[in-house]
Amino acid sequence: MAINLPDNELGEVLDTLNERIGVLTRRETEARILKPIIDALGDAFGREAVLDVVRRTIIQVAQEQGDQLAENMGGDSLACFADSLQYWTRDNALEVDVLAQNEAEFAFNVTRCRYAELYRRLGMAELGAVLSCNRDFALIEGFNKDVELTRTQTIMGGATHCDFRYKLREQPITLE
Repeated sequence: MAINLPDNELGEVLDTLNERIGVLTRRETEARILKPIIDALGDAFGREAVLDVVRRTIIQVAQEQGDQLAENMGGDSLACFADSLQYWTRDNALEVDVLAQNEAEFAFNVTRCRYAELYRRLGMAELGAVLSCNRDFALIEGFNKDVELTRTQTIMGGATHCDFRYKLREQPITLE
């Protein structure tokens, strides 16, 4: 049975895995594949060097995924981004308290993170930040370069909650 993968106008296969299975299941699958590979490469080439390459690669992939997410959501507004949160919260993966949501700001706290729980359960808590939290800033940069994310703490890092603050950067006024 063939899987029908959607493509864009250039014929490139679109990544719709988050929409189809949810991000939590995707991250678990990725983690189970990547952990033994990262461990083996770390033994061969030094763990920190390997983690540095993994970090940089994930940032690049997240930027590309952010760009594609904006395309999939039909726009790059904060409202579109807020709508995309459904993929990260699917299967109760995150418990979120929305603090503000308007055209210029989307602020929320994550009070429970099953991603952090997953990485700890798999014995890879240290990799959780690299494989998941590391994506957040690059994802929004790819989604909309005019949106800035501020986050000072994460559950993965031991805090009681993650504080996500997305703000549309003020655009300079140009006189014509």
